[in-house]
Amino acid sequence: MGENRVYGYVRVSSKDQNTDRQVKALESYGVENRNILVDKMSGKNFDRPSYITLKNTILRSGDILVIKELDRLGRNMNMVKSEWQELIKMGVDIIVLDTPILNTANKNDLEKNLISNIVFELLAYMSEKERLKIRQRQQEGINMLKAKNGGKGIGRPKISYPSNWLEIYNKWKNKEITAKVAMVELNLKKSTFYDMVKKYENNHQD
Repeated sequence: MGENRVYGYVRVSSKDQNTDRQVKALESYGVENRNILVDKMSGKNFDRPSYITLKNTILRSGDILVIKELDRLGRNMNMVKSEWQELIKMGVDIIVLDTPILNTANKNDLEKNLISNIVFELLAYMSEKERLKIRQRQQEGINMLKAKNGGKGIGRPKISYPSNWLEIYNKWKNKEITAKVAMVELNLKKSTFYDMVKKYENNHQD
């Protein structure tokens, strides 16, 4: 690995998750334990104090950053792409243990550009694959619900208006009675009454 300083970065999505798998992989590559920085996410926050320290105050041009997987760099594809670009601009080489083709160490500028292009193509592919997977899951969910519902749609059931709806609605609309009286006459709760009004008016617009 020459004279370049080598650092490792490990990230897990929650404080309960174990970092051993990633740490061992980095140590096996040759990263000293004291040079491995770890972030454990908590809840919805994406605080990465160790990574920010690493990027802003420790890493310098010529250093090597080792990660186990590409997605350790960010929470989504755009963030990974942004971090990759920043590190390359800083002159930091990146080693991705699970995807050796992306390693930029000992590569010239032309090769690094080519690798960056591969990274961005790969991220775009992964992002599209994830979108398709989500769409497929949604469709499977809809199909299951339809099957349970006898092939009918899964939306809310159509509103069944009270038999005296039109008469009371018109009186209320013409200000002959208050909304409160209308609700009593129709035997409806306030939220249901206004929901019906909204849907009725949407369906009967000129």
